[in-house]
Amino acid sequence: MNKLLLFLLLFIGTQQSKPTLFLIGDSTVKNGKDKGDNGQWGWGHFIGDYFDTTRISISNRALGGTSSRSYQTKGLWDSVLAKLKPGDYVIMQFGHNDGGPLDDTARARGTIKGTGEESKEIFNPITRQQEVVHTYGWYLSKVIKEAKAKGAIPVVCSPIPRNVWKEGKVARSTEDYGLWAKQIAIREGALFIELNGLIADVYDKEGETKVASTYFGTLDHTHTVEAGAKLNAAEVVEGIKSLKGLTLNKYLRGM
Repeated sequence: MNKLLLFLLLFIGTQQSKPTLFLIGDSTVKNGKDKGDNGQWGWGHFIGDYFDTTRISISNRALGGTSSRSYQTKGLWDSVLAKLKPGDYVIMQFGHNDGGPLDDTARARGTIKGTGEESKEIFNPITRQQEVVHTYGWYLSKVIKEAKAKGAIPVVCSPIPRNVWKEGKVARSTEDYGLWAKQIAIREGALFIELNGLIADVYDKEGETKVASTYFGTLDHTHTVEAGAKLNAAEVVEGIKSLKGLTLNKYLRGM
């Protein structure tokens, strides 16, 4: 066997054996085409800077505008699931778009609030088909269970806070999607990162004026500029480090 062929075989084997960290979520994870359009970025663009990518691959499969429901009904989760192999990781962050209507003509992406088994059959005007809509927690549970069944390790993040303030404190999702994400992670035996709280702690410390001017643009209160996305990525990594039993830690640079 010549040296070139041996090298190629070793290279292919290494690439196939490398685990992959898949990121799934909405535009706060991957904004637009991930090229900084309108000066906005998702945190998934920068998280690879913290990992040794010679030993782990990073695949940001988030899509702007999706909810925990529409990410699945559009077939996006199925495309990730088909690629999952034992030892891979899935970090998920949904919630920003789940509060919309179930059957509006613009998006039809909303989910039923909570973590229960409630469901409602609707006519989806986008797909022009009948659809049974479930709770936010139901959709997260489905992803967690299916990832585990493929031998992957799911990690749930609570959604990043919006640039919304009341009495000098940023609004937190401790009573809705952040809480429900945590409850589902616990119920399904998945790891959980309190991303909403980690970032909110930084925001509260730095104050409303600085947060608005440094981390958000003038377009809206949800999407971050580059500095905000980098902060969020750093807090995701802090959350990963805090999960001592998470083997993903060993792929971080300097770990």
